Amino acid sequence: MPESDGTPRPDRADRTDRTDRTGSPGGPGGVLPPTARVRVTGAPRTHVRRSTGTEQIDAGTPTGEVYLRSLLSEQLRLGLRTVGLLVLLVGSLPLVFSVAPELAAVRVAGLPLAWLVLGGAVYPVLFGLGWLHVRRAEANERDFADLVADRAGTPRRTDPADPA
Repeated sequence: MPESDGTPRPDRADRTDRTDRTGSPGGPGGVLPPTARVRVTGAPRTHVRRSTGTEQIDAGTPTGEVYLRSLLSEQLRLGLRTVGLLVLLVGSLPLVFSVAPELAAVRVAGLPLAWLVLGGAVYPVLFGLGWLHVRRAEANERDFADLVADRAGTPRRTDPADPA
């Protein structure tokens, strides 16, 4: 703060020269005055960091193995369900045409119905099965990521339509 004559007056906290009138540093006892106040509220807090699920998986711990095994088994079940549905839908077509010979005799635009079904109608079914499989696999992975994030204490997603 300036004095009445305009010259600055040194404050204790602003002093750069930390010697007393005798020239010894810090004044009597050699202790320097504090430059800033420190609030002490108690013992320092130690935060125990919980390991995340991804660290558990990367480290190959038993917990990480359980996480990974659960994801892989769910993806395997999904794959087996998809293949089973494919076999049921496409694999049953020859059976249908052999059981109902009148369907095998039907011709559309000069081509047998069986050829049209196997050559054209199967592909939209395959596309639909693939699309459903990918959607469900991504949902499994999102659920797994939520499980791992929940273990780490991070908040879970609230909007299931939000892919991020």
